[in-house]
Amino acid sequence: MGRFASDKGGSFQSAPVGTHVARCIKIIDIGTQTGEYQGKVLERNQIIVMFELPTTLMDDGNPFVASKFYTNSLNEKANLRHDLEQWRGRAFSKEELGSFDLMNILGKPCMVSIIEKPEGKGTKVGSVMSIPKGFQVPEQVNPSFSFWLDEYSEEKYQALSDGIKKMVQKSNEWQHLMNADPGDNHDPLETNDESEVPF
Repeated sequence: MGRFASDKGGSFQSAPVGTHVARCIKIIDIGTQTGEYQGKVLERNQIIVMFELPTTLMDDGNPFVASKFYTNSLNEKANLRHDLEQWRGRAFSKEELGSFDLMNILGKPCMVSIIEKPEGKGTKVGSVMSIPKGFQVPEQVNPSFSFWLDEYSEEKYQALSDGIKKMVQKSNEWQHLMNADPGDNHDPLETNDESEVPF
């Protein structure tokens, strides 16, 4: 599979609770998911953002990877906007709020807080913050990866874990994609940003 990660099974180690140096290594679009909140049916367009913890290693010597689910929205109350602004160290401009390319965060360093999931079922990313000024982050270990339903790639879809594939298959976008004529497929490009703001 080359640069693409896959789920080969085996045991899973949850990242330890605490604050860790991290880097965004994957962004996965799982489309519009239907759920329920306080008795009401909700539809939310969601993404999964995955972070490598290069200084916190598993038993096999590889960095832990932790993830966070986000509603794909920059509404002022959205968790995605809150975390991105904490990560950037400044608020979004009005122009940026109109159309922000999420590929800008791929490969970018940050700090993440890892918290316990409810009922003690492992851990997850609680929040994302900026790297302290002058702090050196180790080089990225795992390859960067992105999957977008509106830029569908069969190769990238096949690289997803079975669990994430099942989520994608439940989305409205997947249903539309499977019932539509295939279009031109192309992979998104990574964006390098050399300014003071990381993205």
